[in-house]
Amino acid sequence: MTTAEVLRTALWPIAIMSIIHRSWVLTSNGYITDDWAPVYRAVRNFRAGLDLYNEHLDYVDPHYLYPPGGTLLMAPFGYIDTIYASHNWFVAFNTIALIASACLLVRMFGFSLTSAALPALLAAMFVTESVTNTLVFTNINGCILLAEVLFFRWLLSDRVNDQWLAGAAIGLSLVVKPVLGVLLLIPLLNRQWRALAAAFAVPAVFNAVAWPLVSDSASFVKNTLPYILGTRDYFNSSVLGNGTYYGLPMWLIIVLRLLFVALAAVSLWLLYRYYRTRDPLFWMLTSAGVLLTTSWLVLSLAQGYYSMMLFPFLMTVVLPNSVLRNWPAWLATYGFMTMDRWLMWRWPTTGRFLEYMKITYGWSLLLIVVSCVLYFRYLDAKADGRLDDGIDPTWMPAPRQHASVGG
Repeated sequence: MTTAEVLRTALWPIAIMSIIHRSWVLTSNGYITDDWAPVYRAVRNFRAGLDLYNEHLDYVDPHYLYPPGGTLLMAPFGYIDTIYASHNWFVAFNTIALIASACLLVRMFGFSLTSAALPALLAAMFVTESVTNTLVFTNINGCILLAEVLFFRWLLSDRVNDQWLAGAAIGLSLVVKPVLGVLLLIPLLNRQWRALAAAFAVPAVFNAVAWPLVSDSASFVKNTLPYILGTRDYFNSSVLGNGTYYGLPMWLIIVLRLLFVALAAVSLWLLYRYYRTRDPLFWMLTSAGVLLTTSWLVLSLAQGYYSMMLFPFLMTVVLPNSVLRNWPAWLATYGFMTMDRWLMWRWPTTGRFLEYMKITYGWSLLLIVVSCVLYFRYLDAKADGRLDDGIDPTWMPAPRQHASVGG
């Protein structure tokens, strides 16, 4: 057996058992919160014609925050008679979506599904905090990740009509939650108008159809939407959320948010200027990583399991242009992906700070690393005289030729 074959043989049992453990054992046990209970209550009420948006939002318990269009999309689960059965079906759909996302990512980067790349990616995904808590809390992030991967797959296609599919994929995610909304800047910069049109049309159609079917749709605008746009200091890893929790002065919070926006702007400009046409896969996925990380840091709400949406960006480590081939990038990844708990009963204040801040610090460090790598790469090329009208054939490696790992 070759080294690649041995690696593949070793990784598949680890990947399979990790998937079974997260999707069956941990989800059946549950944990500190249950994101599915309010969703099931809402879709059952929707089926019965009862009010949906009538919760007391001052309580910390999970609330139902999907707009009417998202309710319509989730409505089939309301026809399952028990919450336990609907929970299991929803976990199954999320698990399948996660596995499908991994398969699509492996192929997107030119590896075979029979190579060691697939079990390696699956094992890495299912040991992270983001995947584990998505399944245990019974959230929809697995399906959102699949929509993101399909969005990139079709945007990168040579067929123009695939742009409609790309827009429809991300549009379906926006029907439920806006976490991927910032990614629409990519087709805008790439002049892929079909994707933009479909991305806006899909949620518009779903909400237009659902609005008269929801008995209290006006309450979503009056009560739920202000809550969504507000800032809470619990289960919130954004700069504003953690800054509010620890009592930082507002001027410092604003300065930090502006700093991260500036770092993102520099990174996005360098990526667009030198990589958009040279290496579209690297440009698109790295820009997506910058956009998502920045949005989580500077907007009002960001939860740790959003980090799952960075899997396509983290996969760029296999590309020659990657900005992730350094240890600080993976120290940052440890911060927002680890399942390790940093609470310490001997030093409770220190432990709580490390536990609550590790995700925010991880996102922050990742954004700093990306901007520094790109900027110093640019300075080195400029100092050596290797820049020529914005296109440098020696600064950036030639387009890669993929080789399958283990077949």
